Amino acid sequence: MQINKDKPKLLRRLRIIEGQVKGIHEMVSNDMYCINIITQTSAVKQALSNIEDMLIESHLQTCLQNQMKTGQVDKATDEILKVYKLKRR
Repeated sequence: MQINKDKPKLLRRLRIIEGQVKGIHEMVSNDMYCINIITQTSAVKQALSNIEDMLIESHLQTCLQNQMKTGQVDKATDEILKVYKLKRR
C-alpha cells in the first residue's frame, strides 16, 4: 500500500470523520444526551486509529523498506520505535 495509491480512500475517510466531528459539535451545542455524544467520540477515535494503521502500513511498506535497502538501518529502527511509542499512547 502506498499513500498515493490510497490517498482518495484516506481523504474520503477524513471527510467522514470531519462530518462526525461537526455532528458532535452540534450535539454538544444542543445539549444532547451524554452517552450519545460519547458514542460518537468513540467512533471518531476508532476511525482515526484506522487511518493511523493505514499510514503506518504504507510507511512500513515503502519508506522503511527503502531505508533498509539503502543501508539506513539505524534511521529505520528509530522510526519503527517512534511509531511504536506513538501507538502506545
